[in-house]
Amino acid sequence: MKLLNLLPLAAIAAAFVIPDDRVMSQIAIESQNSADSASSWLPSKNQLQDEFDKTSENVLKFSKNALDDAYDHTAESFNKVSQKAYEIGFDAQSWLQSASSSFVPKGHHGHHGHGKPNLTIYELIAESKYTTRLAGLINEYPDLVTLLNGTLANYTFFAPIDSAFEKIPEDAPKPSKEELKKVLLYHVSPEYYPAAKVLVTHTVPSALTVDTVGIGPQRLSTNIGLKGLTVNFYSRIVAIDIFGTNGVIHGVDSILVPPPKAVAIVSFLPGEFSTLELGLSKTGLLPILNDTSNHVGGTLFAPSNFAFQKLGPKINAFLFSKYGQKYLKALLAYHVVPNRTLYSDAYYASTGDATADIPKGLFHIDLPTLLEDKSLGVDVWRYGRLIFIKVNAFSTVVIEDGIAADGVIQVVSDVLIPPKKIDRMEQHWQGEELAVEDLKERLEPYIKNDMNLEL
Repeated sequence: MKLLNLLPLAAIAAAFVIPDDRVMSQIAIESQNSADSASSWLPSKNQLQDEFDKTSENVLKFSKNALDDAYDHTAESFNKVSQKAYEIGFDAQSWLQSASSSFVPKGHHGHHGHGKPNLTIYELIAESKYTTRLAGLINEYPDLVTLLNGTLANYTFFAPIDSAFEKIPEDAPKPSKEELKKVLLYHVSPEYYPAAKVLVTHTVPSALTVDTVGIGPQRLSTNIGLKGLTVNFYSRIVAIDIFGTNGVIHGVDSILVPPPKAVAIVSFLPGEFSTLELGLSKTGLLPILNDTSNHVGGTLFAPSNFAFQKLGPKINAFLFSKYGQKYLKALLAYHVVPNRTLYSDAYYASTGDATADIPKGLFHIDLPTLLEDKSLGVDVWRYGRLIFIKVNAFSTVVIEDGIAADGVIQVVSDVLIPPKKIDRMEQHWQGEELAVEDLKERLEPYIKNDMNLEL
């Protein structure tokens, strides 16, 4: 399974590129202290709709062109694969620039094909000459055949075309039957996602359930860039809205592989997270986070190398000194939310009281961190595909939804610093110049017990 483990890491490496100051200034949102003031940092609905009308037509046109290029329509509502070079990487800059203007046009309901469908998802795959390898794998699992023939739900299947399998080297080790089944289930969603819904969705629940992500299923991420629609940053959607009697199929050009753990993602991206990884290693937090036996799901608000640089050389020198190590541990613990997985459009908790889609409009939640008695206040604002996320009314999430096997990574523009109490009121850091002594004052209450942290 080494190859299958590397594929998503390579894709994430291509996608997780933190923008420079110029890009960050374009997407930054002015700090606010309450939900009532949110309207001052959010664009108006008319502004969003105008931008949406300009761009979404091109996005959908590209998707339909990809469909036309990839397939010629057949009697089974399937299309012929075009012979194109496949790209596993994703243009992160294009993703960042296009993510804020990707909407579904008014009145669009996707491509409905010709006539009412009369085949199930399984039958469409089994009878098409362009998904023979996928059909052969599904046939090894009678329960999957039953699932994809069933009518218990309207399913969505991201179906790898035959060319997708050619990316696997001939000498690659064969995965076990159990591992292969997990991969196949990761291509299925028990919910109905036609193209119009995919366009306004950041993450999609799959049929793969894992005991490390929380009480909800493992999710897929969807992205829009200059290359069109992609799943998990690297698998390009080359055909949309192939309808069956029990759901819809979208053709993809790469096999979707369940993601690695969050810590593996961080360690794989030293260009962005080497400071964070060093801090987690020096403080002993790295093995704690990597041990999924002590938590179920979680959210890592990951500051980039640039975010640490913004603290200045004096604070960084102090934090990574022998004396500052206990302060560093408290600081990093404030970025870890165990047992609660917050995607940009869904929320999982380890208990049965909260698994839900995040509603449109403004959504606020307080997330308890690994730092004792300290929570992060997170505001999520959604309109169509456009999503703004702020932490403690200051730090912006600049890269959303790093899907991990044990939760999710949200990349933040600034290091998150615990508040300090002034006249019984908590005062949050808002980016002002911070001295070492001020940082120590904020962290001092949490290091008296030698920071024996447990998830």
